[in-house]
Amino acid sequence: MWRPILLLIAAVHFANALMMWFAPHTWYETVPGVAMMGPFNLHFVRDIALVFGMSAGALAYGTLKYDRTAAICGAVWPALHALFHIWIWFARGVPLDQIAFANLIGIQTPAWLALAAALNFTRKEIRT
Repeated sequence: MWRPILLLIAAVHFANALMMWFAPHTWYETVPGVAMMGPFNLHFVRDIALVFGMSAGALAYGTLKYDRTAAICGAVWPALHALFHIWIWFARGVPLDQIAFANLIGIQTPAWLALAAALNFTRKEIRT
């Protein structure tokens, strides 16, 4: 049950990393709330792309090699990132707007789902 979830989230993180790396201006301009965090910074966007790429790689490797530790390592970045975005949401006054919705769908749900999947990931379950 957890394997497809981990692979899907790995693919989403990898796609996000590719967009951030190869189309950073488009990513900056189209992701709700990003531009309100400050001016475009290519170095910063590409740094984050590398972290999303690493997360995708660890999630995929952990899933494909039946390595729970690697899967957990891949899920840690999204979970920490999600916690930071919860803090930002509170700092914004807890609005229920497009940015909060994008945060829920694009950051919170995949992050906590990946962490739950990685923590519940077992060799026995995947081989069945």
